[in-house]
Amino acid sequence: MKFNMKHILSVVAISVLSFSATANDRALDLDALLKQLEQGQFAQTQENKAREAEFIAKRAEQDRILRQTRNTRDNALKLSETLETQFEENEFKLADLNDALNNRLGSLKELFGVLQQVSGDTKNKFYNSMISAQIPGRAEFLDEMAQSMGASSKLASIQEIERVWFEMQREMTESGKVTKFETTVIEAGGNKVNKEVVRVGPFALVSDGKFLEYNGVTGNVAELIRQPADRFGSSAAALQASNGELVEFGIDPTGGSILGLLVQAPTLKERVEQGGLVGYIILAVGAVGLLLALERLVSLTIIRTKVNKQLKSDTFSDNNPLGRVMKVKDKYPEADTEAMELHLTEAILSEVPKLGRNLTIIKIISVVAPLMGLLGTVTGMINTFQAITLFGTGDPKLMAGGISQALVTTVLGLVVAIPMTLLYAMLNTRSKNIVFILQEQAAGVIAERAERS
Repeated sequence: MKFNMKHILSVVAISVLSFSATANDRALDLDALLKQLEQGQFAQTQENKAREAEFIAKRAEQDRILRQTRNTRDNALKLSETLETQFEENEFKLADLNDALNNRLGSLKELFGVLQQVSGDTKNKFYNSMISAQIPGRAEFLDEMAQSMGASSKLASIQEIERVWFEMQREMTESGKVTKFETTVIEAGGNKVNKEVVRVGPFALVSDGKFLEYNGVTGNVAELIRQPADRFGSSAAALQASNGELVEFGIDPTGGSILGLLVQAPTLKERVEQGGLVGYIILAVGAVGLLLALERLVSLTIIRTKVNKQLKSDTFSDNNPLGRVMKVKDKYPEADTEAMELHLTEAILSEVPKLGRNLTIIKIISVVAPLMGLLGTVTGMINTFQAITLFGTGDPKLMAGGISQALVTTVLGLVVAIPMTLLYAMLNTRSKNIVFILQEQAAGVIAERAERS
């Protein structure tokens, strides 16, 4: 029992000691926290005081800046009022000066207005004139003069007025001349070469037998990529080689519009290419027919010459149809009239295929060629209607290809058929004439044999 009491007392003592230690620690923590709060509040108070002092110091600076800005604004307002007043006074003075200028100019004002208008119109003409290729810089002077008179109302001097008149007079004078000069020409391949150029007034520029064009924007002289027909090129070469004598030369009074359309006209080769595959087939068939016709023409001419020579000779030769037919008489000297007639008919019939060889083919070509042209026409119209179906009729260029094929193939078919028909008729007539001679001579032989019997 004593042991238990001692034990309990010792536990209570330990608990009291522990509680007192905990209470002391907690009291120490609260004191430290309170002290820390006091120190933080003091530091914040010091910082706020510093901020207030800084704000008060800057407030004086802000007041100074505000006063300075207000003074600047007031000065600007005074200056604005002064300038407005001066502007109004200047407007009245300018109006008075303009009235005085107009009164002093009088009719000269209309003169300068007309001069400005003429300078602007003439400038555009000079830019596109071929004479500027020989005499550059004229359009720039007129352009500067028109702009200066229009923008700043600058009055032209006597020298400038005289130069405008001089340039217009020189344009008219040079328009009636054919002159030669050297300048840089851009060839069709892109090379720049210094060449002698012949100028025919404001209508044409020629060099080395080729037509040139003048670009007023760049001031360059260049060869036309596509030249007109050969007859125009030959006239251009003759003009350049002329030493003063008269030569025929075509000019374009529209300033290049007609020449531009002329060089766009397709050549014969391009026309044929428009016919397409059908066109090439027609030409191939026509070439075959032409070769056959030439061969028959030469052969029948030679045969007719030999036959005519045989008619004048009593000696029969194997190098011509008449001689071969007449030899039948000597081959069957004892044959009666009917037998001789049969033998001669046989000999003539053997000569007829040789005389009419290939004539049937020529006749067929003359009939087939227009039919092939009709085939090309139908094919071209089909292409045209397909283009209309896909793209409508808004752009005629889309239909031009099919229409060109239709027309070109028709023309090619007629071009082949007409000469083939004429050649067939001529060759057939020659062949029949030779056969007629053979039949005539054979009839004579039969008649002679009948009289003898």
